[in-house]
Amino acid sequence: MKTVLIGVGQAGGKLADELVAFDYKRGYDSIQNAVAINTAKTDLQPLSIDTVLIGQDRVKGHGVGGDNELAAEIMDADIEEIQQKVGSRITTEAGSIILTTGLGGGTGSGGTPVLARRLREIYEIPVYVLAILPSTDESNLAQVNAGRSLKTITDTADATLVIDNDAWKATGESLTEGYERINQQFAKRIGLLLAAGEMTDGVAESVVDSSEVINTLRTGGMAAIGYNEVQAAETTEENINTVMTATRSALLSGLSITGETTAERALLVITGQPDRISRKGVEKSRRWLEDETESMQVRGGDFPTDSEQIGALVLLGGIQHSDRIEGFFERAKEAAAAPTETEDDDAKMFQNDELDGL
Repeated sequence: MKTVLIGVGQAGGKLADELVAFDYKRGYDSIQNAVAINTAKTDLQPLSIDTVLIGQDRVKGHGVGGDNELAAEIMDADIEEIQQKVGSRITTEAGSIILTTGLGGGTGSGGTPVLARRLREIYEIPVYVLAILPSTDESNLAQVNAGRSLKTITDTADATLVIDNDAWKATGESLTEGYERINQQFAKRIGLLLAAGEMTDGVAESVVDSSEVINTLRTGGMAAIGYNEVQAAETTEENINTVMTATRSALLSGLSITGETTAERALLVITGQPDRISRKGVEKSRRWLEDETESMQVRGGDFPTDSEQIGALVLLGGIQHSDRIEGFFERAKEAAAAPTETEDDDAKMFQNDELDGL
């Protein structure tokens, strides 16, 4: 799928930068254009992609300090200028627009819903959001920001693909180290998903193209992505279990939202050398995925690569239940109720289904 990438806020900009690097390194050419938008000048400076600094008349390039209502106001005030700069990058070849954002910070959590809403009003192609939830190590404000923003974005975007930082951060790892590693892991997952059907090193027996991705995400709401790879055996017959193992691990331990998760639709993409991919293994894995996700709409296919490993990429659309998401919202509610100088305001903000004033 050809896409235009827009990173919003510090975390969103870094993830967009990592996605572009992966796409370029692999030579997939799935990302047509990429731009990062922020209210903080220093957060834009290290990025290799094009950047847009907004809100200079309000915050002078110093960021919004976690204030997502201010970020929403800035995005709304500057939306015409942003649209001109972003619109020039969206060509007729683009099959989607993807916004990457961290929901704990101010610019990402406040600005992303405003931008997503405007893009959906203008373009007929789907607008997806790749949203990163804050870790429990982050502040109460980050939890409240994310809770409010996730509710709004889910209602605004065509689909919201959620990454649970708390589930992916390793024990003893600093936030900076953890985020860098997580960005690399999910740049690979998203990069492979976008590349499926666009460019291959061989001929796929069952082609996965952009329409399969769009159909999987068509139900809207929240989505999740998982991936795992296992060393391939020499023959197709020996790789029946290899495909199954990779698929199980992709869903059960490699999903962006860990824990028990059910979904309305799913897509399974098996990667590897075409003569090693077991069709029987793919079909068994697809049926297993149906049972595990309680979905009767599970699409499947393969994406030929020159890797000696068999990989399984799982995309869940229209998530019906997730232990991790439910736990996150409980955490956000507790954070909103925590005694602070602005206790009443925080609690009222979280009770709103949408960010006020967007």
